[in-house]
Amino acid sequence: MRWLFLLAGLVVFGLAGAFLWWPGGDAPGHSCVLADADIGQFVSVPGGGFVKGADAIYPEEGGPIKLHVSPFLLSVTEVTNDQFTAFVAATGYVTEAERNGGSAGFVETDTPSDLLSWWQLDQGATWRTPGGAGSGIAGLGRHPVVHISLRDARAYADWARGRLPNEIEWEYAASLGLFDPDDPESGLRGPDGEIRANTWTGIFPVLNTAEDGFAGTAPVGCYRASLIGVHDMIGNVWEWTETPFGDGSPQLTIKGGSYLCGSNFCRRYRAAARESLEPDFSTAHTGFRIVKDPD
Repeated sequence: MRWLFLLAGLVVFGLAGAFLWWPGGDAPGHSCVLADADIGQFVSVPGGGFVKGADAIYPEEGGPIKLHVSPFLLSVTEVTNDQFTAFVAATGYVTEAERNGGSAGFVETDTPSDLLSWWQLDQGATWRTPGGAGSGIAGLGRHPVVHISLRDARAYADWARGRLPNEIEWEYAASLGLFDPDDPESGLRGPDGEIRANTWTGIFPVLNTAEDGFAGTAPVGCYRASLIGVHDMIGNVWEWTETPFGDGSPQLTIKGGSYLCGSNFCRRYRAAARESLEPDFSTAHTGFRIVKDPD
């Protein structure tokens, strides 16, 4: 029953998709802009003030509030399969999906009007086998690691001598990176039509045109960096933060949207957008990035 409740929550809040297998092919001729050597690097985010919740669309985004943020270091990309592999090799860590019987994955359905049929608890889905039993991450080293719970993300961050960002830090950095501060969707697409993030293109959930180059996750760094030099804060995969979704809520806030966010269903490809996830829950489109405090 608990899994049924959680999967229902994914559908209601726009975390779900259908007719999509893992991880989706690259569009012909699509190349990534970030060099392999730059994965794992950090940028310095200066301290300053910003308006959290600016240009809110959904009720959970709240009203605008002016805040000050202390400086921190932010990873240039989401944590990749290669990086997580190195962590597991060094520590022997076993993720919650591996220990507890799988993770949430999408399935093709003959009954798309039944929203719960879009998702299932896949006992074979883990970070090692993101598409379920028989799949693997060979050739997907640059893709963001997924099927990761909050505990899993924290364990990696500790090993990497970092931590997960809180929601305010995450949103501040994403806001600073917008190409046009007056356009909350400028992290998604430029005024000339230039695609700047990996989201759902087409009609969700029945048609994904892969206009942005990818039908599923994209390798990190395949779109040009934001104005502060980081990649994929908008789209690709949702990212864990350390902030509860509400006062007394057992759920944590995730940010950034994913490759399943489309203009006709889930407009959560904005810095102010937020969503909730159970800390011991994992999905095929939730990952993370880490921050560090200045020396």
